[in-house]
Amino acid sequence: QTTAGFTGADLENLLNEAAIIAAKENRSFIANKDVKRAFVKVGIGAEKKSRVISDKEKKITAYHEAGHAIATRCLPTQDPVHTISIIPRGRAGGFTMSLPQEEKFYASKNEMLDDLIVLLGGRVAEKLTMDDISTGASNDIERATSVAKSMVTKYGMSDLIGPINYSSGQQEIFLGRDMVETDTISEDVAAKIDEEIRRIILEAYAKCEDILKEHMDQLSAVGEYLIRNETMDGDAFEKMFNGEEVPDHETGAQVFHIE
Repeated sequence: QTTAGFTGADLENLLNEAAIIAAKENRSFIANKDVKRAFVKVGIGAEKKSRVISDKEKKITAYHEAGHAIATRCLPTQDPVHTISIIPRGRAGGFTMSLPQEEKFYASKNEMLDDLIVLLGGRVAEKLTMDDISTGASNDIERATSVAKSMVTKYGMSDLIGPINYSSGQQEIFLGRDMVETDTISEDVAAKIDEEIRRIILEAYAKCEDILKEHMDQLSAVGEYLIRNETMDGDAFEKMFNGEEVPDHETGAQVFHIE
């Protein structure tokens, strides 16, 4: 289930990384925990524990990732949360990873709309909990815009635009590519496309806001847990979402109970 969609080479790479982790702990066998750590490393990147993070940035990242996780949990089309972390990896300051229940070859319109809600969960959480926003959501916004644009121009999922492909499907690297693409689109249609992309994203933002406002207790609990522990697995997240107490990694202190 964890490796749905992996090729043979992907599996080999995963187990090689798990073997390295086991060897660093002077073990001659690979444990399940090694595979889990290797899975995150392969999918997200190596931990950057040497990076110094201020308390303010840590709090922003914790609530940002908690927002993604809560939004994911509340949407029926989304896969279960597997891991949440605020330890920097690769180019990411933190991440929320979900595991697919099965291999997927198609995405429905409703699934893509829910994907947008999840992508905006970090930005919405920052706004609700700190009454401010940061640059940490830049990649989320870029991805959300790309998804909405594809829905409108490539997959024909806009009632206003209709089932027409306005995307060239080409990825030329020279400057002016967008100008070349829009030469075949009238100004009126281009304006409608912009309007639809904006509408889809703003509606997703509003729905995400409603979800997180309804689950502020869980959002706070997960955010504070991440500030103290830096990582949270799917089982602990599910328990906390349902109002159960979850002990910290190191101290065994109890997180406050959600009534």
